Amino acid sequence: MTAAVHVLLVSAQAAPNLLPALDPALKPAEAILLVSQAMRPRADALQRVLREAGVLVSRVELANEHDYPALEAALLDLAAERAGQAIALNLTGGTKLMALAAQSIARTAGWSVFYVDADTDEVIWLGERAGERQRLTEHLRLRHYLMGYGFTLGEREDTRLDADRSQLIATLLTQIGSLEPPLGQLNWLAQQAEDHDRLTAPLDERQQGNPRLEALLRHFAEAGILAVQGRTLIFADADARAFAKGGWLERHVYQTVARLSAELGLRDKAANLEVIDAGGVRNELDVVFLARNRLFIIECKTARMDRPQAPKANDALFKLAEIARRVGGLGARGLLASYRPVRDAEKKLAEALGIELVCHAGLNRLEEALRRWVRP
Repeated sequence: MTAAVHVLLVSAQAAPNLLPALDPALKPAEAILLVSQAMRPRADALQRVLREAGVLVSRVELANEHDYPALEAALLDLAAERAGQAIALNLTGGTKLMALAAQSIARTAGWSVFYVDADTDEVIWLGERAGERQRLTEHLRLRHYLMGYGFTLGEREDTRLDADRSQLIATLLTQIGSLEPPLGQLNWLAQQAEDHDRLTAPLDERQQGNPRLEALLRHFAEAGILAVQGRTLIFADADARAFAKGGWLERHVYQTVARLSAELGLRDKAANLEVIDAGGVRNELDVVFLARNRLFIIECKTARMDRPQAPKANDALFKLAEIARRVGGLGARGLLASYRPVRDAEKKLAEALGIELVCHAGLNRLEEALRRWVRP
C-alpha cells in the first residue's frame, strides 16, 4: 500500500529523495521535508521538482540538527499533528542524528520506514517489512536530477554527425601523432575568429607555408567545415567554427557515449548542456549523462595546456572537480578527455581529485575507458 505522505530528510544528495517520491508505485500525495538551516537551498530545489510532479510539499525547519532532544521534539510534534495518516519515512538523507531521531519516532508512531539504494534502483524496507526490497520503476532524467540540485537547463545541442564529419574525426584520431601540432594552430585560428565575432581568420606567411597545417586544412575542407581563399581561412558557419575549435572531440565523445547507452544502462545524456544556478551563473557541460542515478561529466580539451597564455591542465582539473561536486553532488564523477597528453604531475592531481583521464592516443580506446569508468 502506498503511503499518502513521505517524510524526507533533506541532504546534499537529491536522487535518493526524488526516486521514490516520483515512482508510480510509491509516489505520495504529500512530502514533508525535514530541513536543517544548511540544507535550505537543497530543500528549495527539491520542493520545486516535487511540486512540478504534482506532490504537495510542506516543511519542518530544524533549528539545530546537532541537538538530538530538539530533533526528537520536532518529530514528536509532527507525529502528533499527523496522527492517523499513512506515513512512510525515507531514511536515506539527513545527518546521522536526524536519521536516528526520525527512526526512533517512526517506530513509536507506526510509520513505515525505507532506505533507497540508488545504485541498484531499489527501496529497502525496514521495521516490520525488514529485508523486503522493492524495485523502483521511475528513472531520473537530467532535467529533474539537475533541478534537484538547484539548476535549470538551457537548450541541448544537436549532436548528429554526417558521414564526412565522422570520417574527419576518424582521421584526427588515427593520425593523432602527426596532426597534434597543426590542430593546435587551427584551434588558435578558430578562437581568433570567434573572439572577433567573425567567420574568417587571416593566415600569416608561416602558416601558409606549413605543409602539416595545409594537410590538416584540406581534411577539414573536404568535410565542408572551412575553405582557404588566398591568405584567409573561411569557416562555413558558426557551428563549423566551433567544430574546428574543438567541438569535433565533444561530438566524438558524445557519439561514443550514445553507442554504449544500452550496454551501460545510461538513463539520459546531452552534449554542450548549459546549466544555470539560482544566482544566474552559467556553466556548460561538454558531455553529461546519468547512470546508476549518478551524474557523469566529461570535459573535452583539444588545445595545448602548457603555454603561458593557455588554460592550464591543473586549472581544467580543479574546475572539473568543482563543477562535478556543485552540479551533481558528492556522487558525481568527472572525466577529462584531452587530445593532448598530460604530464605525470597532472596525472597525480587527477587521481587525487577523483578525475578520470583519457588523453592523446588513449582516445582511440575511449569505449573501453568508459566501460571501466561507468560500471560499478
